[in-house]
Amino acid sequence: MQQKLNLYNTLTRKKEVFEPLHAPFVGMYVCGPTVYGEPHLGHARSAVTFDTLYRYLKHLDYKVRYVRNITDVGHLVNDADEGEDKIQKKALLEQLEPMEVVQHYTNIYHQDMAMLNMLSPDIEPRASGHIIEQIEMIQEILDNGLAYIVNGSVYFDVPAYHKEYNYGKLSGRVIEDLLGNSRTLEGQEEKRSPLDFALWKKAAPSHIMRWPSPWSDGFPGWHLECSAMSRKYLGTTFDIHGGGLDLMFPHHECEIAQSQASHSHSDSARYWVHNNMITVNGQKMGKSLGNFINLRELFNGNHELLTDKYSPMTIRFFILQAHYRSTLDFSNEALQAARKGYMKLMNGLRVLDKLQYPEETAATPDEKLNEELLKLTQDCFRGMNDDLNTAKTIASLFNLLKKINSLYLGQLALDTLSRGTFDTIRSTYRELVQEVLGLKEEPTGDVEHMLDLVLGFYKEAKETKAYDKVDAIRAELKKQGIVIKDLKTGVDWAYEE
Repeated sequence: MQQKLNLYNTLTRKKEVFEPLHAPFVGMYVCGPTVYGEPHLGHARSAVTFDTLYRYLKHLDYKVRYVRNITDVGHLVNDADEGEDKIQKKALLEQLEPMEVVQHYTNIYHQDMAMLNMLSPDIEPRASGHIIEQIEMIQEILDNGLAYIVNGSVYFDVPAYHKEYNYGKLSGRVIEDLLGNSRTLEGQEEKRSPLDFALWKKAAPSHIMRWPSPWSDGFPGWHLECSAMSRKYLGTTFDIHGGGLDLMFPHHECEIAQSQASHSHSDSARYWVHNNMITVNGQKMGKSLGNFINLRELFNGNHELLTDKYSPMTIRFFILQAHYRSTLDFSNEALQAARKGYMKLMNGLRVLDKLQYPEETAATPDEKLNEELLKLTQDCFRGMNDDLNTAKTIASLFNLLKKINSLYLGQLALDTLSRGTFDTIRSTYRELVQEVLGLKEEPTGDVEHMLDLVLGFYKEAKETKAYDKVDAIRAELKKQGIVIKDLKTGVDWAYEE
């Protein structure tokens, strides 16, 4: 039976069957990083979530245009409409040009994403490269009477917009409650309502990053870039908009408002998908709490909260083992468990490489076994189709792996499988682990050659009954995370799980 992908749509607050607007084409926009610091675990969670969705959509034979932006202007400190630009602040601190800061941290972001085996987006636009498009969108919103100009700055009129549309429909916020709980902050007296937000800000004399516009020399508001760039590359209505849960309000709420106000159209994105946050030992991750961990620190183990270094694939597995909409709690114990789980999946790939279907067999097919194994393969995809539940998929892969190991060890007769069942097991496991989950064996030198040599010495020691050498070889390999397996067919090795 053909399974269909279901995604939880934040806009409707329910799981929906994914039906692209113009199948087989899919347009997906994801909010990328503001590049003023090194990527951290939170960046990795969002990137892994939408990389996996991108991979799975491609696996389902959709032709995907994946757009992920780089924010390099307009994101002010505290995400407010006043204060310094985050990138300009960093540039002044380090005595660099702002675009030097942007390029430096963009390069690091790309390097770290490559280490995590992310596929590159099809288009990666920068906010500073789309000032013209943002100015055009502001003018459209002004022409539609849903923005106003004050002293060279342009603000979005939330109450006016709300009369015609519904500000708060994505986040579930009620505008009356927002107004009741808001207060006028210093420097925001220009706004008619405390809920209004900047579309264009007139630059102060000290502000380095500025562009000419019909209203002033200044810079665009943070929310505007995504509305303008998603429309440019995906059209006024597209399929999926993704990002972290922390962006749902106000960023994504404002995106919806801007897009509707500019072209009087329906919602820009049909499916809004949000990944949840990272916590550290039960606490929200944040610089002020001292529990903020960059990816480089995870990779090299150089952080006071870490007892070990963790490879990129361990980090990727750690993120995948939880459903993307659930909170993911970081701890050393959780990462050590993730390392074992990742190694177990890699061992499965090695075993599959060794399994060969017999060219000739006289055995009678075991129909019950064939049905059981085919059901296990379907379970693997059932998890992916249930709102991209990678945790379920990994659990199903482990169940399938038990059977694969039983076939390898001769506990189940390989020749009682049909060729079709054998091929389905192999393709399902490989495709999901490598192509969809994006997990790969990490290079550790010419391991195979070295281990063949060691296993040769091990076999020689056993044959000569030099058991002290046998024990020594076993012990040394165990320190390296390798276990020796004595099989009926000979000697083999596996990663320690």
